[in-house]
Amino acid sequence: MRIAMISEHASPLAVLGGEDAGGQNTHVAELSAALVAAGHEVRVYTRRDAVDLPVTVRSPDGYDVVHVPAGPAEPVAKDALLPHMRAFGRWLVDRWRAGDWAPEVIHAHFWMSGLAALAAGRRTGVPVVQTYHALGTVKRRHQGAQDTSPPRRVGYELQLGRSVDRVVAQCQDEVGELVRMGVPRSRMTVVPSGVNLATFAPLGPAAERTPGRARILSVGRLVERKGFADVVRAMPLVPDAECVIVGGPPEGLLETDPHARRLRALAESCGVIDRVTLVGAVPREEMGRWYRSADVLVAAPWYEPFGLTPLEAMACGVPVVGSAVGGLTDTVLDGVTGDLVPARDPRALGAAIRRLLDDRIRRFAYATAARDRARRSYSWAATAERLAEVYHEVAALRPATGVVA
Repeated sequence: MRIAMISEHASPLAVLGGEDAGGQNTHVAELSAALVAAGHEVRVYTRRDAVDLPVTVRSPDGYDVVHVPAGPAEPVAKDALLPHMRAFGRWLVDRWRAGDWAPEVIHAHFWMSGLAALAAGRRTGVPVVQTYHALGTVKRRHQGAQDTSPPRRVGYELQLGRSVDRVVAQCQDEVGELVRMGVPRSRMTVVPSGVNLATFAPLGPAAERTPGRARILSVGRLVERKGFADVVRAMPLVPDAECVIVGGPPEGLLETDPHARRLRALAESCGVIDRVTLVGAVPREEMGRWYRSADVLVAAPWYEPFGLTPLEAMACGVPVVGSAVGGLTDTVLDGVTGDLVPARDPRALGAAIRRLLDDRIRRFAYATAARDRARRSYSWAATAERLAEVYHEVAALRPATGVVA
């Protein structure tokens, strides 16, 4: 099947760890690779953000990445991309009508991708599947006045949910949020993200660690909602442990990163600066080393649409202490593969971490169950198979396939 992935701001080729480069980039890359491995043809359409980018790049995993000329050929903040989505959609229509590899189904990732995809799908007769990755209602609830999303985001997301051929939700929490927004449950299918079981496995090299100290690992983009400040505030309750935070800009640029500087200042004021290390961005292929070096993975976001890092840690046989929010309530089985605590509660977080680190037997049981759950329920091959079924279902409902001239 020919599948067009639309990922307007999140290129699968991007270096992870920046403000707008994280889980969606990984999701699109891994899903595309898994679909190609299953025999499908995949092209990922993402916005051109540099003048020297070729139109099409063949990835090592066999899918093509097509750079769409929509807006200036330079980095633009994700929340400022909405005015360029009309041009994005028009370019797709022109390209496909010109005979360049017409897709049989379009899968949009994020709401702005959905707008471009829906416009192109309506003009070409190609069905559209939508994955939000994050919802404006949740972001507004947790960030309030700090939410920089376009004012009409929530309305657009509702319109998409009622207009596309299928909504793919990543967890049950997202289903509930969409239903409360007004999206019919009958239009949704739940298909979670997967984890790369070759990259993330218990056996393999591990990053060096401080002798005599337990290691707490936290991974993600250095943005406030990821809760790294709460992890630092929890550290006084976990003596004799070190905290390593992976993510953000490369190590050489951490000194000038505002969030990194705030975290270091907070660690100083909490008296734990000697036990908190910011590593910066790490190439994805090296992340397994960091997970395997940890005694526990701590994920403390205020909200989380899905959360890939806990799943990656689980696949490496590392237990998780996390916030009881979003996708973590699906992937982390409380009391089985890890412990869930209320979000934005450093005392509860610190108590859960210390309790787990002090109990070697429970930690081993969690680690074993975490590894088994990741391998049994979250392989990318299984995710790709379930989504291929969705693609075939929506394509079969259309009276004709291919691009309308």
